[in-house]
Amino acid sequence: MADFRKVFAKAKHIAILTGAGVSAESGVPTFRGAGGYWRKWKAQDLATPQAFARDPSRVWEFYHYRREIMHSKDPNPGHLAIAECEARLCEQGRRVVVITQNIDELHRKAGTKNLLEIHGSLFKTQCTACGNVAENYKSPICPALSGKGAAEPGTEDARIPVEKLPRCEEAGCGGLLRPHVVWFGENLDPAVLEEVDRELALCDLCLVVGTSSVVYPAAMFAPQVSARGVPVAEFNMETTPATDRFRKSWKTLDCSFWLACFPVAGSSFCLFLVSFPGALWHNSS
Repeated sequence: MADFRKVFAKAKHIAILTGAGVSAESGVPTFRGAGGYWRKWKAQDLATPQAFARDPSRVWEFYHYRREIMHSKDPNPGHLAIAECEARLCEQGRRVVVITQNIDELHRKAGTKNLLEIHGSLFKTQCTACGNVAENYKSPICPALSGKGAAEPGTEDARIPVEKLPRCEEAGCGGLLRPHVVWFGENLDPAVLEEVDRELALCDLCLVVGTSSVVYPAAMFAPQVSARGVPVAEFNMETTPATDRFRKSWKTLDCSFWLACFPVAGSSFCLFLVSFPGALWHNSS
């Protein structure tokens, strides 16, 4: 652990990569693994352009359900610790950037300023006609979705007519809105990817927190940093595909602590690996 503290203390530009595991402690459904269903569908069945084209009512019910859940959720100690870390290091002239795959905006709600939401946001919409992207925090997002979206198996689809689904409010448009999120089979926004590449090229420490490292291209961000000799530490509840990629011949660690640099009680992440030449970081306390 002492080696990690030294590297962290010297780092001037820290990139923190986060995923669904960070928000799990806030009670946010991950739609991953056993039980990761909405009604009888997995997220992969609904979060696609094809699914939206076939049944926009069902897809909007799914996202309405997720939006309504997030209206009642708050950042957990992990989100708050990361935001506090950014604020403290900013005062020292150091930079922290959070690159998240999450679309729940909990990092933003916690106070994180330098934030790249690479998969979009539940609370933004995009018009399928004019392309306009806008923030939208309405609850419900349209009257027809009020009381809809229940996740229990056996719930009947609402089958809302397309003209009653969320519509664009730009003058003279009125086109069908879709969630402004990156669906399976879609590419990330090139402008966002360019910002990510710039941050990863500059960072001198990378932390991977609460992500399974299986969704591309985000799964390659940490290996990209590690390949140029920058220290990379993974913080997760269990090993991931990235663990073997980084640890090389090192044994898996089993340490119960939150980030040493984020002294916030109540979190349950574990450090599993570090890619750092000549050093094996561990909990020495």
